[in-house]
Amino acid sequence: MSRRKFIKQSVLGVGGIMAIQSTARCEINSEQSDSKIITDTKSMKPIVISTWNHGMDANKAAWEVLKANGTALDAVEKGVMVTESDPNNRSVGLGGLPDRDGIVTLDACVMNHENECGAVACLTDIEHPISVARKVMEDTPHVMLVGKGAYDFALEKGFPHKNLLTAEAKKAWQEWKESEDQKKPEINHENHDTIGMLALDAHGNLSGSCTTSGWAYKLHGRVGDSPIIGAGLFVDNEVGAACATGLGEAVVRIAGSHTIVELMRAGKTPQEACEEAVNRIIRKHKDLTGLQVGFLALGKNGAVGAASVYNGFNYAKTTNENHQLIDAKFNRKW
Repeated sequence: MSRRKFIKQSVLGVGGIMAIQSTARCEINSEQSDSKIITDTKSMKPIVISTWNHGMDANKAAWEVLKANGTALDAVEKGVMVTESDPNNRSVGLGGLPDRDGIVTLDACVMNHENECGAVACLTDIEHPISVARKVMEDTPHVMLVGKGAYDFALEKGFPHKNLLTAEAKKAWQEWKESEDQKKPEINHENHDTIGMLALDAHGNLSGSCTTSGWAYKLHGRVGDSPIIGAGLFVDNEVGAACATGLGEAVVRIAGSHTIVELMRAGKTPQEACEEAVNRIIRKHKDLTGLQVGFLALGKNGAVGAASVYNGFNYAKTTNENHQLIDAKFNRKW
């Protein structure tokens, strides 16, 4: 299944209710060949992982930092900036699909090995929200800035104003407006395609980043899980880190990334923790029609975990040994 088709099916449908008993045990499909790679507990650093196939290019930029003995924080910022600047990506940064009113709004957050964090939400006309989020973390006493306040802060810090609505994205929005469903914030085929990135540097420190333009044609002002520390991203240098992609509202309901880190703290491997988070998503929703969520986790020792509700989620992984795209384990098949 292609990533495009997979994302298209990420709509939380109104029909075809799939009732899930809260007491039922949910099992992750184990028929994939990457299980050894995902659950390898051998200490491995540096390492960088990120969501989706666009993570391959993002990882290359992050790896340039890591192989030069740079910090995980610098790596996760530089890495996702590649995706933010890609006009062909419809759900991150420049070229991202707009909200219902035709406005591109961006969400992002970053977290370092000292549990310092910064975030922006509903940010307009700034190409690199991840860098603004880092400035919030480093230059203010706050964690999150939103809307016009985030935009004004970005200008104050020297970030240039830039129109993020490309001709292609504008055309797609106009076609959506003319469709029968234009009154509803429909999730389209390039929705929830967040890039989340986690890195462990040669010094043994973890950091993470997450950035997105969010739900296509959403209500203006909607914010998903991506800029929310503990939902879209969480890092604890004593234990590990996790990030999420998919339907943000579902991730927020279980504080997904924080949940995974705490499960690792309690002794679960990154893979086991991701699977349990997916199972919680399933147990907390009566209707799973098209509800897709994927999680990535990186342990302090370099072990990796990845799991999703439905098949189709993949992630990029880069180490000294290889640079590869891996299909994540999943609970259900379309």
